[in-house]
Amino acid sequence: MFLCWSAKGGSGTTVVAAALALVLSRQRPTLLVDLAGDAPAALGLPEPAGPGLVDWLASATADAAALQRLAVPATDALQLLPRGSSSPSDTDRWRDLAEALAATACTVVLDAGTGAPPAELFAVAPHRLLVTRPCYLSLRRAVASGLQPTGIVLLDEPGRALAARDVERSLGAPVVAELAYDPAVARAVDAGLLASRLPRSLAHSLRSAA
Repeated sequence: MFLCWSAKGGSGTTVVAAALALVLSRQRPTLLVDLAGDAPAALGLPEPAGPGLVDWLASATADAAALQRLAVPATDALQLLPRGSSSPSDTDRWRDLAEALAATACTVVLDAGTGAPPAELFAVAPHRLLVTRPCYLSLRRAVASGLQPTGIVLLDEPGRALAARDVERSLGAPVVAELAYDPAVARAVDAGLLASRLPRSLAHSLRSAA
């Protein structure tokens, strides 16, 4: 299980999580869990019309089998668990979700978006990947959160004063993937082609994290 999140918006967490799920799905069936709500658009899929994860969390009786039935195909080997269209509400079912995802036979990638992920999911994920830019404000917020990643996905930006070693020293975790700026990634997302034409630079960079 891989949990991806960022401490500050605009870091590209959804694209990283979707691309990582695509890379992992080349080895075994994979489930991308969309906690942020943008995964269908990033993958170039139509917005699922039915219920989703938020609806499952709001139900007192929905079980693990019901959760699996909510998944929609993204590719032959990748399924997407959509967020759903309901408004989010307070829930005490995060532990149920963590247990259901931990028991699945698929590799699981969670796109937790921006901010602190649910503690129950954070605790159960062996691979906790912080997606960040080499930006002082982003690193400051990540340190203040108190959440310890197992690895860092660094979006390299030309002209920044901070290097990968500075980010590692600040966060106490290794940089497991460096993503160089590549206009092909933005073009693939804008054209809805990320799932069918994953840019080579992005796939290559994320193999080490996978």
